[in-house]
Amino acid sequence: MNVRVSESLNEEAERLDAADPLAHVRKRFVLPAGQIYMESTCLGPLTSSVSAAVREAVDVQWGRRLIDGWWEDGWWEAPARAGDKIGRLLGAAPGQVVVSDSTTVQLFNALVAASRLRPGRKVILSVTTQFPTARYITDSAARMLDLTVRRVPPAEIERYLRADGEAIGVLLHEPVDFRTGELYDLAGLTRAAHAAGCVTVWDLCHAAGIVPVDLDANDVDMAVGCTYKYLCGGPGSPAFIYVGGRHQNVFDQPLPGWNGHEYPFGMRDTYQGAPSIARARIGTPPIISMIALEAALDAYDAVDMRQVRQRSLSLTGFFMTCAEELLTGTAASVATPREPQRRAGHVAVCHGDAPKIVQELRDNGVAADHRPPDLMRFGLHPLYTTHREVYAAVCTLRDLVV
Repeated sequence: MNVRVSESLNEEAERLDAADPLAHVRKRFVLPAGQIYMESTCLGPLTSSVSAAVREAVDVQWGRRLIDGWWEDGWWEAPARAGDKIGRLLGAAPGQVVVSDSTTVQLFNALVAASRLRPGRKVILSVTTQFPTARYITDSAARMLDLTVRRVPPAEIERYLRADGEAIGVLLHEPVDFRTGELYDLAGLTRAAHAAGCVTVWDLCHAAGIVPVDLDANDVDMAVGCTYKYLCGGPGSPAFIYVGGRHQNVFDQPLPGWNGHEYPFGMRDTYQGAPSIARARIGTPPIISMIALEAALDAYDAVDMRQVRQRSLSLTGFFMTCAEELLTGTAASVATPREPQRRAGHVAVCHGDAPKIVQELRDNGVAADHRPPDLMRFGLHPLYTTHREVYAAVCTLRDLVV
């Protein structure tokens, strides 16, 4: 390795970290000793406020107050409270996001409800890069509703909307390619879908907490996402759904449960959805997980998503610079777009032995993940990842791919 290049990159990492306006937030995270953790694309780390909140919920709220916790401890309002916290990060006004159930369930609900808003339109338009679970759900919903799924490369979405817009009821898209980290134009594609008369459903699993999506300003119809990646809600933490205010009274809930009823304790024989985002609730929420999520979201208190985005771009850009300097001449190459407007929060590196190298990285103190067939993903969380860690990770990677 060129010693002068190495010293220059190390100095640049120190300079960038010294200028970090979010450096104070790092202390909120419980990070594994002796490891550079870059797997927030799968599971964010524990935050320092979660353990105490969960102990309180178990030992005091549940242990002492039992059922009175629904009222005395605010369990009933927890899905809306957490939803509003997430909504702030998504550019959504209060009362448009609720936390409930899993991403799979919420994606099914949003997709079916969106299709019901466009009766007579027989096509769901999605992308060939769709996440596998989203693909399964889309295909199942289409069979149930007697619809057709059309998947096209992301670059061809607007052309299909212009050519066949009258047949398309719903555009289902992901602003971030889960494999490569490529960022797509949520605002522009939403406008194009609306021009064709379509309803938009956005899957924000790899965008929430890392990329500003400005749901209200961009006139998005519905969106769903998980909370255990960049939002650090914990393994299996409940998902969120966004339903724009203009749709809430006509949101035809595919899975009508007592929690989403206008009179949940009325025990009525027929369903009457709540005239609010509460209609998107289904069954009894997982309160312990909900409390853990609420506490984890405290890490984003007083953090502006524009700051998060700038820090994220700095980290991913520096990773690419290190890769350009240190991985040249090896079999590894960066698969994530270099242009800032085209990349999200993780960097993907391509190598034929990706699974083997990911394990070797872990053995050497760097936690990354693998996506078939040949990608290594490095999730750089702007609230705790440092540029010095990025430099160290790429140095370790270089030693394994030469």
